Order: sequence, then structure tokens, then C-alpha cells
Amino acid sequence: MGFFKKKQVSTVPPVVVTDTTQQELASRPVSAQSKALVETTVVSVKRNFCQQCCSKENLKEQALLIATVTAVVLGIVVGISLRGLKCPGDERVNGCRITKEDISYIEFPGKIFIDILKMLILPLIVSSIISALAQLDAQSSGKMGARALVYYLGTTLIASIIGIILVLSIRPGIRGATVDIKPDAKSTEGRTIDTVLDLFRNLFPDNIMEATFRSYATTLTKSVTLVVSPDGTAYNKTTLIPKVEKRDGINVLGLLLFCIIFGVIVSRLKSKTLILKQFFEALLEVVMQLVRIAMLYGPIGIFFLIAAKMLEMDNLADFVGSLGLYMVTVLAGLFIHGLIILPLLLFIITRINSFKYIRGMSQALVTAFGTASSSATLPVTYQCVELKNHIDPRVSRFVLPLGATVNMDGTALYEAVAAIYIAQLKGIPLNAVKIIVTSLTSTLASVGAASIPQAGLVTMVIVLNALGLPSDEVKTIYAVDWLLDRFRTTINVFGDSIGCAIVQHLSRKELAALDEKNEAEENNRPDTVLPALVATTATEQTTSFMLV
Repeated sequence: MGFFKKKQVSTVPPVVVTDTTQQELASRPVSAQSKALVETTVVSVKRNFCQQCCSKENLKEQALLIATVTAVVLGIVVGISLRGLKCPGDERVNGCRITKEDISYIEFPGKIFIDILKMLILPLIVSSIISALAQLDAQSSGKMGARALVYYLGTTLIASIIGIILVLSIRPGIRGATVDIKPDAKSTEGRTIDTVLDLFRNLFPDNIMEATFRSYATTLTKSVTLVVSPDGTAYNKTTLIPKVEKRDGINVLGLLLFCIIFGVIVSRLKSKTLILKQFFEALLEVVMQLVRIAMLYGPIGIFFLIAAKMLEMDNLADFVGSLGLYMVTVLAGLFIHGLIILPLLLFIITRINSFKYIRGMSQALVTAFGTASSSATLPVTYQCVELKNHIDPRVSRFVLPLGATVNMDGTALYEAVAAIYIAQLKGIPLNAVKIIVTSLTSTLASVGAASIPQAGLVTMVIVLNALGLPSDEVKTIYAVDWLLDRFRTTINVFGDSIGCAIVQHLSRKELAALDEKNEAEENNRPDTVLPALVATTATEQTTSFMLV
């Protein structure tokens, strides 16, 4: 009968063998069986490492990133190569084949990709903020929000200072030639007071449902009247008449404030709002699955977006001369801020490997460059921050929506450089006071910039008014703004992700205390104690029956 007894097999835990361990084993006499066991363990560890690196999910993520980068490169190459077939007007004459209407058809698949990402913004923001704050107490969420705001405003001010230093050193407006203003260049009117009032109007919407698709905006109309002075001379007086309107687009500020307050109250009510908490957590999981599906279409959409933008350029000569120096100045500032300042802050505060962190954010950065919209990139940013860089979801789901609205490092740098560049072109000297005003105004104006393509041109008017420059001078930089917009959006998204890591590191004690508190509450819950008692009673009854 002993043959049918179950044999006891001792499990050997995996041993990681280093070079030192191998030298010690080689110096000691060991049996052939032990030697074979060690070699088998080393082979299994190496095999597990290779399986982990070459797993199906890892290869799929890398394939998507490679495809997205390839789409950007191919879009640039194909767009430039097709410029020889572009028609100067709307008709096909002299052998040209591609009209403006055809370019809109080429851009159409890319527009669909942006629309898909924008479709996910509303459920993503609402579910992420509420589910994150529902897991925090009011004190922890307040500290976390304060740290995020200090980081965002601090890095934005640093970015504007870097831009001012570079533009005063390179002086692109003095060294370069004159700039030809494009006939289709846009200009707008704006005042600082109207922008500030619009911020407060959007913070407190009168209808939260309407805030999901409309926001407040002040439009200025010019009124010219003939005025006769007491001495009999007549002159035209121009006045700006403000009119508050509601424009299409998500009111992100209003939704942020509503969701923050809603999430804090859910966390305070605890068991009474358990169903709400579970609902928003489930909604977030569904939205993240939709994001993963949408990203499979990303390389195709980005390819057509880039190719269409290359075809829309009027003249490649726009990138030389004075505007070329201006572009070099802005790009140099963006690279200094994005590749030196932000990674240095990340390493000094958190001791995280900056290169590894950038590699984890590569998919979001390429998407930001392709779409030129930090809001449209927000779903991808969530995925990279949480899955690849392992940021606590309670931090990322609260900090990222806030950063997509408030943090505009690249925009602040761009606006500071552009304002001083225009002043140099016009020969207007700037003293130290005006330079300080430029840095502060560009920082505040960037906060009010909507996270949509080329929104910086609108807030650029505020900086020009602060320096006493006419708002029509925005037309000067219109020709190259579309390209710079993609680079500054990439820096904005990267700055948001760095903020997540820094806020998580600074809030690690609060998060650890919350984990301990939740674990203690989980152990003391009646619905967990009662099944344990029932299981214990059942075990005792079974034991007594077997004894009998």
C-alpha cells in the first residue's frame, strides 16, 4: 500500500546567482546533483527574464510606439514630396493635382482620430477625478492639490524666464530680415480683465450639463465714432465693446471644480456613497479600455494629420530668415526646459531615472506632437503614467486633469519669446520693468489658454497689450505657429507627467497613512468578520463529525 501514498515533493525557491556566488560555488566541492540543480535554476531565471522582456503585451506596446513614430516620419516625408503637385488656387491648372479641398480630404482620417480622443475626454475627466478623490480624505486631497498648483505655476514661471533670457541673447527680431505677413493670418482683440473674468465665469457655470459642451468667452467688437473736440477739430475714436458669449467646447474649469467638490464629499460620506464610488471606478475602467482600442488607430490618424499640415504650408522659405531665428529661439528654450530643467527637477526631488521615465512617456509625447492638443492626448497620458511609469492612480487621476488645464510651460515660454520678438521687429526698446511684466503676464495668460490647437495665439494678445503693442502683430508669427504649437504641446504634456511623479513623492506619507487606514477599516468591516466566523464554525462542526 505504500506505493499508492502521495509522494512529498519539496519545492526549491528560485535563486538569483551572481558572479560572486558562482565563484564561491566553484571554490567549494559540490556534488553533481547540486551542481545540476544550480545550473537549472540559473537557466530558469534567465528564461523568465527573457519571457518577461519578450512578452506579448510588451511587444505590442513597443510595436504601437514604433508605428506611431514611423507615422510621424512618413507623414513629413510624404507631405513634403507631394508639395510639387499642390495647386496655388482651387483649380487644377498647369499640371497640379492637389487643391485645398483635396488637402481637407487627406486630413479627414486625422480629424477622426482627434474626435475619437476628444469624445473620451468628458467621461475620463469626470470618472478619474471623482474616483481618485473618493479614495482620499479632504486633508490629503487639499495638500496634493496645493503641491500640484505650486509645481505647475513654478515650472511655468521658469519656462517664461528661460524664453526671455534666450530671446534677449539671440535677438532674432534684430538679426533677421523683415517678415512677410500672410494674407490669411488671423488676429484677434483681447484684454486682460476680460480673460480674468472669463476664468471665474467658467469656474462657476450656471448649468453643469451645459458646461459639458459650452464655455464662456468674451468677444470684443470695435466701434468707431466721430468726436468733435471743443476747439473744432474732429477725429475718430475707437472703443472696444465687450460681449459675453457661450462658445462650443467643454468647460474644463467648471467640470474640474464640480468634480473636485463632488469627489471630496463622496469620500466624507464613505459607506453611504459606496455605490457612487464603485460606479465611477467602473466607468473609469471602461473608458481606459476604450482608450486602448482608440490608440490602435493612432498611427493612421497621426500620419494623415502630419501629411496634411506639410501640404498646407505656403512656402518653406518661412523657416529661414527672421522667423527661422525666432523658431530656433523657441525650440532651444523648449528643449532646455523639457530635456534639462524638468528631468533635473524629477531626479533631484524623487531620485527617479529621468531617461527611463521619458521612455515610459514616449507614446503620449508622440501623440501630443501629432494632435497638437493636450486635452486630446489626456487619455494616452493616463495610460503611460499609470501603466508604464507606475504612478499611483489616486495621484494621476487628480493631477493630470488639473495639469491639462493649468500647466502650460511650453505656451508660457512661447508667448514670452513671441512678445519680445515682435517688439524687436518694431524697434521698441524694453526696460527691466516691461521684461518682468512680460514674464508674469505670459505665466498668467498661459493658465487661461484652452488646451486646444493654437490657443496660444488668443492669449498672446494679452501679453502684447501688456507691453503696449498692437494685437494685429500676432499675424507676424502666424506662418510658423502651427509647427511650434506641436512642440510646446509636447512639453506641456511632459510637464504634466513630471508633476504626477513629484506630487506622488511629496505625498507618499499621506498615501501610506491612507493605505493603512483603509486596510484597518477593511479588516474591521462586519461583512468580512461574519464570513470568517461562519467558516470557522463550519470547520469546527466538520471536525467534530469526523471525530465521531
